[in-house]
Amino acid sequence: MEPKLTPQTFKGVVVKTAMKDTATVAVSRYVKHAKYKKYQVRTKKYLVHDEGNTVQVGDKVTIVGCRPISKMKRFKISK
Repeated sequence: MEPKLTPQTFKGVVVKTAMKDTATVAVSRYVKHAKYKKYQVRTKKYLVHDEGNTVQVGDKVTIVGCRPISKMKRFKISK
């Protein structure tokens, strides 16, 4: 019997909704610098599938990994 794998999930903030069925979500993480040992916030933007354009800019969302929907979209909105 195969082990059940859970897809990758992130929490982020919607920063752009200009495209059809797509939102841009900024995901921040708190990391320690390898050399200077200082903590800093690193942010990465993901293109996310948003069927029917349901989210607005500024909404906090949870995104979940899925099959490739287009060249850049590998995530969809969960909540």
